[in-house]
Amino acid sequence: MEKEDLPQFAEWVNKPEVFGEYNPLRQVSRTEMEKARDEGKLEQGEFFIERKDGGKVGYIHYRMLMLTGKLPEIGYFLVPSERGKGYCTEAIEIMVDYLFLSRDIVRVQAHTDTGNVASRKVLEKAGFKKEGIVRKRIFVRGNWRDEFLYSILGEEWKDPRILTKKNERT
Repeated sequence: MEKEDLPQFAEWVNKPEVFGEYNPLRQVSRTEMEKARDEGKLEQGEFFIERKDGGKVGYIHYRMLMLTGKLPEIGYFLVPSERGKGYCTEAIEIMVDYLFLSRDIVRVQAHTDTGNVASRKVLEKAGFKKEGIVRKRIFVRGNWRDEFLYSILGEEWKDPRILTKKNERT
């Protein structure tokens, strides 16, 4: 995500219907977001999810957890009109390929609200396994919410799913 993309990202983050019912409500100005970006305070790997025509339909990121920098965690969202079309699954597969091919890691993980059936299906379709429940992990709209912890291990991933199949996709 480039600096010129920040207005689009800020618009999405500030809209509850886009950022999703399972995420905390946020109000961030474009100026605040630009300042955070300039100071290196945004996520480590940030990308827009795009259709083949270049239209932006969502966002995916990773951040390295733990002091060793060897535990990437991903997060994502799609605009409501583009959900259910496979964009998120493909974006997750690309991100997993990238992380396993470019980092010395053994797993990639993600959290999702226990009520977020669509997100759980996307992770499972991308090869992630549910590990358990993280109780009261996030405060959303006045309530502490439980989340499922998902992961995919290097030995489960085995080979790139997307990055080497670029020419096969239409």
